[in-house]
Amino acid sequence: MNSTQSSPVTFFIIQGLASLGEKKMVLFIIFLLAYTIILGGNIMIIYLLGSPMYFFLHNLSIVDMIYTTVTIPNMLSGFLTEVKTVSVPGCFIQMYCFIHMSVTGRALLTAMAYDRYVAICNPLRYAAVMTRPVCLLLIIGAWTFGAICTFPTTSMAMQRSYCGPNVVRHCWCDPSSVRLLVCGDTQVDSIVSLSSALIALLTTGVLILTSYILIGVKIAKMGAAQRLKAFSTCAAHLTVVSISYSSASFVYISYRSLKVCVRIIVSVLYSAVTPFLNPVIYSLRNKELRAAIKRAFCRHRDVSPQGHKTLNTLS
Repeated sequence: MNSTQSSPVTFFIIQGLASLGEKKMVLFIIFLLAYTIILGGNIMIIYLLGSPMYFFLHNLSIVDMIYTTVTIPNMLSGFLTEVKTVSVPGCFIQMYCFIHMSVTGRALLTAMAYDRYVAICNPLRYAAVMTRPVCLLLIIGAWTFGAICTFPTTSMAMQRSYCGPNVVRHCWCDPSSVRLLVCGDTQVDSIVSLSSALIALLTTGVLILTSYILIGVKIAKMGAAQRLKAFSTCAAHLTVVSISYSSASFVYISYRSLKVCVRIIVSVLYSAVTPFLNPVIYSLRNKELRAAIKRAFCRHRDVSPQGHKTLNTLS
């Protein structure tokens, strides 16, 4: 029987960046700060931007928080312990969530690209086209697409036998790193995994590119003032898309050409940089978010003296 239940391996050892020695504490502080900013920034977006027009951005923030929570806390605990272990079921749950959130994030960026296309190319019909049910369907489609692209890789990994060694040369249960521990031929697994990744990247990439080509054609026919407004509408999303796809391409190249330790560092940075930059980029480009942050700070500043005054009166 070819399943993990019959395998003698009951847990995996996550090697992580053990070779860095004392430098691990420096990385621990850096990634702890980064994780705190990622959570704080995305929670701020969800809390302060309550308008329905930011429905897609809210979901992207949720995906970023889940994505980083799947990987960074485990990596942080690995910095503090000599040996970091994870159960076999826990490893596959982490693998599934990691791939699912990665693909879903790109699918949401695709939905946001379509939203920008409608807003710029059909502004008068925007309210009629981008209704609440349509937005919900796009969100459900993004999460479903992520699940479909994730299922083949993780299901095949779960059905394999792992009879030792059990050291995963990564900071989490990365599919390609876990695949090296399979007892048997994994050529089919590699082809399926690569095919799923290409489908996810190319499908979303082509749709986003098509949306921006149509937007570019429309902008070319606009006046200077309209062009500036259209560019400001797309700037944040286009920046996030560029960073996401360029970094994903670099990670893929690193898996084929760089040493293991360098590859792990590149993958770790990729998992943190994009979710870290998303709230920063949208905060810088979104006037409503900046105004909401100012109002929140002003309310806090106005309430604090009143609270102190009340305490002084009571005393």
